[in-house]
This record gives sequence, structure tokens and C-alpha cells, in this order.
Amino acid sequence: MPTEPKTRPRLLDLYCRAGGAGMGYSRAGFEVVGVDIEPIDDYPFEFHQSDAIEYVRAHGNEFDAVHASPPCQPHSALTKGTNKGRTYTDYIKETRLALWALNKPFIIENVQGAPIRRDVVLCGEMFGLNVIRHRYFEVHGFPSEQPVHIPHRGRVRGWRHGRYFDGPYLAVHGDGGGKGTVAEWQTAMGIDWTSDRKNLAEAIPPAYTEFIGRQLLSVCR
Repeated sequence: MPTEPKTRPRLLDLYCRAGGAGMGYSRAGFEVVGVDIEPIDDYPFEFHQSDAIEYVRAHGNEFDAVHASPPCQPHSALTKGTNKGRTYTDYIKETRLALWALNKPFIIENVQGAPIRRDVVLCGEMFGLNVIRHRYFEVHGFPSEQPVHIPHRGRVRGWRHGRYFDGPYLAVHGDGGGKGTVAEWQTAMGIDWTSDRKNLAEAIPPAYTEFIGRQLLSVCR
């Protein structure tokens, strides 16, 4: 008698932008649904334009797990440097409270300096990528592995205080300063479905969440 095909566990991708995180979870074996407050035309999976916290409160129980990447601007190096003086709303605490209420496995991702636990810290060099892009992952409800942080091979390419430096890594943010073309950004990040420069700049490499997603599957099968 033929067996029923296994369904993929469902993952809700909050603050999804163009889906760098979502693509990694999809490759790991999840059915992914994205939510963002802005319209995102190049999100590669089912998409809902909505406030992320309102959506998870209304629909979070329909999913097996949740990933959230609240806007990083309140904690980014640019806010503390180039954009010093600008103010941004920090959604991390409110997002965490909404996710705790679900009693399901979840992950919160953000930049260095963000007020989240460093259960897993990932870097592009761990996956052979030409970006450094350190990111923190706060992990709830499943065991997580921390890979060895491989020494960087050199500098990030670009201008610093009037001097140009060459190196194996690209700075995937901003304009000018030797930052690289869109095609170079796509290759460095492992993202080929969007050419939107802003979305690329705000994405994380799918390799990061594919790594975490394979561990998450252990509690979602």
C-alpha cells in the first residue's frame, strides 16, 4: 500500500524582506511563509504584507516554528557611526514576548551589538562566502550547534578614510567606496533571485539559516 508523502514543516519568516533567511530554511526542508510591513515583490515564497507582531499573534499557531529578523538599524554600526543621531524603533523585546506566547521553537536573528543571546554566531567565512557578515542567533526550543569561527582571510574591500584596501570580502551595504556591483553582492551572499540593492544589503546569506534549519528539523518532524 503506498505511503502518504511527508509534508514539510511550516516556518513563519517574520520581517522577511527579500527572503535570505527564508531561502535557507526552505533548503533545509521547511515550507516557508514570509511577512513584512512593506510590499516585497521579489520574496520567493508565499508572502503577506502585515505588521509582523500582529501577524504572529493572529496566525503563529498555524506554524511549526518561527524565525524573526527584527530591523537591525537600532543596533547597527552605521547607526552608531555614519547615521549617529537618528532614532529607530527597537522591536526585539516585543517580538520575543509574542514568540514566547506561542510555545513553539523560534529563532531571533540580528546584528552584533543587538540585545539578544549569542546562542549561535555565524560568519560568511564558515560557509566559504566572500562576506564576513557576523550575525547573532537567539535559539529557543531546540539544540543548537556553534561552528568554529574560522580566521578571516584578509580585509573587506573598499575605501577607509581616503585609502583603498583590497581583500577577499565585500561590504554588502551602502553605496560607493568600492562596495561592489549588484552581481558581486549576489555571488558573495549566495542570493540570485533578487537584484534589489536595498534588499541585498538587509539580507543574511541563506547558508546561515540552512545550517540552523537542519538542526531545527530535529524538533519539527
